[in-house]
Amino acid sequence: MSYVDEIYAKVVEQNPGEAEFHQAVKEVLDSLKLVIDANEEKYRKMALLERLVEPERIVSFRVPWVDDKGQVQVNKGYRVQFNSAIGPYKGGLRFHPSVNQGILKFLGFEQVFKNSLTGLPIGGGKGGSNFDPKGKSDREVMAFCQSFMTELSKYIGADQDVPAGDIGVGAREIGFLYGQYKRMTGLYEGVLTGKGLNYGGSLVRTQATGYGLVYILDEMLRKNGKDLSGKTVVVSGSGNVAIYATEKAQQLGAKVVALSDSNGYIYDKDGIRLDVVKEIKEVRRGRIKEYADTVSSAVYTEGKGIWNVACDIALPCATQNELNLEDAKALKSNGCFAVAEGANMPSTREATDFFLENGMLFMPGKAANAGGVATSALEMSQNSQRLSWTFAEVDAKLKDIMVNIFAKADDAAKRYGVDGNYVAGANIAGFEKVVDAMMAQGIV
Repeated sequence: MSYVDEIYAKVVEQNPGEAEFHQAVKEVLDSLKLVIDANEEKYRKMALLERLVEPERIVSFRVPWVDDKGQVQVNKGYRVQFNSAIGPYKGGLRFHPSVNQGILKFLGFEQVFKNSLTGLPIGGGKGGSNFDPKGKSDREVMAFCQSFMTELSKYIGADQDVPAGDIGVGAREIGFLYGQYKRMTGLYEGVLTGKGLNYGGSLVRTQATGYGLVYILDEMLRKNGKDLSGKTVVVSGSGNVAIYATEKAQQLGAKVVALSDSNGYIYDKDGIRLDVVKEIKEVRRGRIKEYADTVSSAVYTEGKGIWNVACDIALPCATQNELNLEDAKALKSNGCFAVAEGANMPSTREATDFFLENGMLFMPGKAANAGGVATSALEMSQNSQRLSWTFAEVDAKLKDIMVNIFAKADDAAKRYGVDGNYVAGANIAGFEKVVDAMMAQGIV
């Protein structure tokens, strides 16, 4: 049995019931097999892979809070501090009923390589709670966030662990969390990113993941003799990433025709009107079906099925494993030639393999959605320097980072004889930097 197979078997055995974590580890290790086989003796002696797949620390805690009826509620809270070889832990907090330790381990593991690819000195982590902010009053959300941060504050800091937002954690939640951190520690520091602009936040942070996705997509297309302008694009999701991926794609001349949420999807043959979407999702916190009530050219369809819409380019920006093999086949048969992931692991392994085997351009999430964490690291830099950069300055830095991530993935794929396989390229490029740092720092 190869070293890779041994480690994967151990991960499954020692982490039962954590399917997403198993999937993430297998996908990464399989694509790294060329590198690992070439260095097997050295890596085995240092137990490199054993250390790579085991988080440095997992913190689990209860979060008691009082709802508007005076009833005490209790949720579970987590922080997975996965790897700090190249810098303090960095990764979002997710508040959603689906959150459990296995999902956060998968996200933290992916974050290690994603953060490495940015070229910035940040390690990988992830955290969150099974709390659902939907339908809660501002007071209830504040009560939960304050209780959550009361415990989490013991384990984070500007040079230790710097969380950010993720699903269910937006500007409102970050504000409440940051206020409680200051209250608990007496420190005004860059311990959270995604903060409001008037208390240490960075311009472009809101747009960063969506913009970054389109910047790396555009670079991938150009390097393969294609162009984004004039292309038809389908984007899943209708949250922050989807909205700003749509905005940047439209700015670069593409036509986005579909968006979705967990209930269904809208199709607008004339192209999505972002002013309407932003009003529904960012102001009213409504459902995407409301778009069809406003725009006469739009049709709303209940349920899954957005990947049956004909397009040139698909951008899955909703959640993990939302795009399966049948969806991949439907995209291919309807003329799609490029896919870039705005969410974390939104394509199943079978779908990813199908894209690669059928010559479709495919950029995995750990490279394609790194714009958010990259801009979070830029926010950390501004906080440390007590500076605030202009929108244009941050946007230019973001674009440079995404172009460089493509170059790293492309170069690594070529070096190992898998030209055009950006999944392998991104994993190899991210892995090499982390492993070099781990080897240099001894057995820790």
